[in-house]
Amino acid sequence: MFRDLTHFFSVGHELFSVGTYPVSYIEFFGTVFGIAAVWLAAQSRILTWPVGLINIALFFMIYYQVQLYSDMFLQVYFAGVALYGWFFWKEDQKNKKRIRKLNLSEKLNLFIWVAVCTAAGTYLISHLHLWFPDLFPVEAAFPFWDTLVAVASIIANTLLARRVIENWPIWIAVDILCIYLYISKGIYFVAFEFIIFTLLAAYGWHQWEKERVNAHDRGHAAQ
Repeated sequence: MFRDLTHFFSVGHELFSVGTYPVSYIEFFGTVFGIAAVWLAAQSRILTWPVGLINIALFFMIYYQVQLYSDMFLQVYFAGVALYGWFFWKEDQKNKKRIRKLNLSEKLNLFIWVAVCTAAGTYLISHLHLWFPDLFPVEAAFPFWDTLVAVASIIANTLLARRVIENWPIWIAVDILCIYLYISKGIYFVAFEFIIFTLLAAYGWHQWEKERVNAHDRGHAAQ
């Protein structure tokens, strides 16, 4: 039984193939739960967070196996934010808080954080195989782009948890970059997932903007 579980969590254990590409169990189920979580987020459904936790656990294991260490560490953060978002959205529903937009100062601060954290993270990730060779025997792949994805994803997921609409355009940029990275690493089914994520992020942006405008109009009408 333990061996069967080990096979399930291996990217080398094939469930089915698409053409000549073998799709592993963990890749398929991680993708299914990931798409479901983003769809639920676009609909402002609180179920996005527990569903997302399953996706996070599976992708943590995938990223370790393909040496995308920044993305791997990112899943630990995502797990914490998923628990926070789950709680925060419950409170939002009780207090009827609206979706909001960032002001110019907040956008500038985010840009500075992304630049600084990406530079620092790239240095750290590119040296993991030197500092901890037993844990990371293979050098990190695409340390700069992988770190940029990680940092931008942290920003986007935090904004999502806080119901800030700018999370969606950031996710679109992240998803497009992820498509390139995952094709380069040969995990094509995950790349396909991120094509769907890009479309869902565009849909979520539209839905949240519509909800924000409607709430704003209702607020004016009530005054």
